Amino acid sequence: MDRLKNLLEEVASGSLAPVDAMERFYGMGLSFEELGHTKLDLSRCSRRGVPEVVYGATKTAEQILEIAIHLDNAHQTVLCTRVSEDKAQVICAARPDFVYHSVPGIILKRQPESPAPRGLVAVMSAGTSDLPVLEEAAICLEAMGSKVERVHDVGVAGIHRLFSAAENVLRRANVVIVIAGMEGALPSVVAGLTDVPVIAVPTSIGYGASFGGISALLGMLTACSGGIGVVNIDNGFGAAMLAHLINCPAHHID
Repeated sequence: MDRLKNLLEEVASGSLAPVDAMERFYGMGLSFEELGHTKLDLSRCSRRGVPEVVYGATKTAEQILEIAIHLDNAHQTVLCTRVSEDKAQVICAARPDFVYHSVPGIILKRQPESPAPRGLVAVMSAGTSDLPVLEEAAICLEAMGSKVERVHDVGVAGIHRLFSAAENVLRRANVVIVIAGMEGALPSVVAGLTDVPVIAVPTSIGYGASFGGISALLGMLTACSGGIGVVNIDNGFGAAMLAHLINCPAHHID
């Protein structure tokens, strides 16, 4: 944002022609840093409002650390998902300022100049077993700049637990993420209680015929209630990204 501000000030002062400013503006959205193993997209924040998020499951600790350091040096939020505890020990030993959240496996460092959280996203889970996915979604949302309220363990097996949440959270949220395994019924119920978009996240939790989340996925895709979007199985990050874009829409320059 500082680069864009400086660019606009140059145009306003007359030291830079508008045509040249347009070329530089578009160039801001196309830059990356070559790390050998990774082409780090340092301009993603200017294009999408969210910095590059590092998927850590199949990267080495050394690769994650190098990427995270370069993001931090560029004054961008460091957000690494699906990082195992053994990798996190190596990374956080080298950089104690990187915080590891063990439940979802996330490494995070927000910058001091990060804006205050905006709007409100409700993140709900059907059961305690869904907590890792809920925390992945919630922490990613907070890192992106959305305000979050968590609602745990309000699945349809005890539907009365949901009603107090409907009064306290659903009426204030701009978008709701609903996370459920088993038969995946909760998003359809929640969508019937709110007038905002519902993002459904199937989880791989369940017995035998749940097929690792396939039954929940199919149930959510065929939900009776309207206004539901469905992301991939266990994809808390994907739900967070979509919810953030709904909660905090970018302002485009024509």
